[in-house]
Amino acid sequence: MLRRPDSTVILPDPGGEVFGQARAHDLSKRSHLVILCPRYEGVDERIRAMIDLELSIGDYVLSGGEIPAMVMVDTILRLLPGAIDAESTAEESFTAGLLEYPQYTRPPEFGGTGVPAVLTSGHHEEVRKWRLKEALRRTWRRRPELLEGRQLSREESKLLGEVSHEENVRVVGEASPTDAAE
Repeated sequence: MLRRPDSTVILPDPGGEVFGQARAHDLSKRSHLVILCPRYEGVDERIRAMIDLELSIGDYVLSGGEIPAMVMVDTILRLLPGAIDAESTAEESFTAGLLEYPQYTRPPEFGGTGVPAVLTSGHHEEVRKWRLKEALRRTWRRRPELLEGRQLSREESKLLGEVSHEENVRVVGEASPTDAAE
């Protein structure tokens, strides 16, 4: 086996801990990782005594451990010093427990939709608030379970309240498909 005294041996397994960003950060600080990649029915049960960590990339079964290993390696490598500018990973999805805010690139208008004015205003504090509010909105819409049990800061609570109000007003004010058919 490739184990060294400083090794962490990982087994991709559907029954393992769900691999997430916090675990990726933890693993990025370890000096030597060994990822076993079983095929089809998994590994001999006696091998599990040699495993330090069993990780799952989701609630489904693949034919082998290669794809989960690639997911883990890519997630961990980008967190290593020098792999990516540290500022780039500071505001990504899951770093602060939220999904990332919407991104805009060039051109300034695409398909009739422009970049929100606040992003081109030059007001850094307003941009920061917009990003936080939109990260909260995206998380609230797409992955509300990430907000459950989260200790919100006073600012996050205020912004999430605004998001909730805006979303409820938008939903109430929209015509339903049955209204349009009448």
